[in-house]
Amino acid sequence: MGSKSKSNSKSQPTPPPGDSPSDLNTLLISPESNGAAPEPNGLPNGTEPTPTEGKETLEQMEARHIKEQRELQSRIANKKRNATKKTRNFINDECARMEWELRDRQQREMGELRRKLGLSEEAAEQEDELVDGIKEVKLDDEVPAPAPAPAQKPQPEPQQQQQQQQQQQQQQQQQQPKKKRNRHKERLARKQAQTEALMAQAEAEAAAMPDQRARERQAMQPVFDLHGLVEQPIEPDGHCMFAAIADALADQAIDLYKGVAPLPEDGEGKKEPPYKIVRRAAAERLVRHRDVFEGFVEGDFEEYVRKIRDTGEWGGQVELLALATAYGVEIKVVQEGRVETVSPMEGGDDEERETIWLAYYRHDYSLGEHYNSLRRKSD
Repeated sequence: MGSKSKSNSKSQPTPPPGDSPSDLNTLLISPESNGAAPEPNGLPNGTEPTPTEGKETLEQMEARHIKEQRELQSRIANKKRNATKKTRNFINDECARMEWELRDRQQREMGELRRKLGLSEEAAEQEDELVDGIKEVKLDDEVPAPAPAPAQKPQPEPQQQQQQQQQQQQQQQQQQPKKKRNRHKERLARKQAQTEALMAQAEAEAAAMPDQRARERQAMQPVFDLHGLVEQPIEPDGHCMFAAIADALADQAIDLYKGVAPLPEDGEGKKEPPYKIVRRAAAERLVRHRDVFEGFVEGDFEEYVRKIRDTGEWGGQVELLALATAYGVEIKVVQEGRVETVSPMEGGDDEERETIWLAYYRHDYSLGEHYNSLRRKSD
């Protein structure tokens, strides 16, 4: 079942042309990031930069808020379009949270600007009502008096009574005060209509976008067929890379405790989940080769190692190299129709090693980047 391969270099694979040999990325594939990638403006996805204080007018802020709502609705429509049955509830909650955060921030910005302009929300309401009241009084005063009825021939008594009743009803209707407009409800209705229009536009734009998931699948399937591989789905729960490596090692009959010592038994007979064994192996190898890995870790190194070992922290290129070294295997990762190889740091070029395969997706899963295990087809 297992395939044997030889390393092409003494310790590391030959770097691709044009890259610096000292860069760790020449040995690895793109990482499974710990969060959303930053936008070109340096802020997280969906976040607009706050204008300089005192330089944005009320009209400019309203225009910016409409633009932010349009962009958010486009992102939400795209997320819902790519959601699966397993992730639909999570995506709906996430979209609701994003809408609430944007609405809360815009309300706070509008309130802050009104305070700086010396116009509070209540003052704005009173001013609008006062203007409406003046307009209504002027309209009432300018109502022309009814024209005198032309001389008519004497009519029978029933018809005269009927005309008098009609005139009295008209006078009563004119004397009744007009119903006051509710400007607050009108503004809410306008905003609701704008939001619905933005959502419809975003859904139309999302429907016209290319299907990245289908493209990614189409590019990877020929590689699976060429190497005789069958994909084993892994749960997208934050442990996917470690669970995929555990499954691929088991498929090659490689003991998971080869890379790390077993934990002492707790007396309850509970078995350690495979992905936790692989996480501990990665953390132990990071500590053992701290002089190599510490320069590629942001923040406190010991805290980073603790997260890799004990939490659902996503794994990436650093952990792939650590695990290839811990288990003495070559890890081949299929992504977007090409194959990347991660070789262990230890061992000579004549040493034979087992090879395990992983599938790396960028677009196929709604929660972000994901790893699946690849097994050899059984004869």
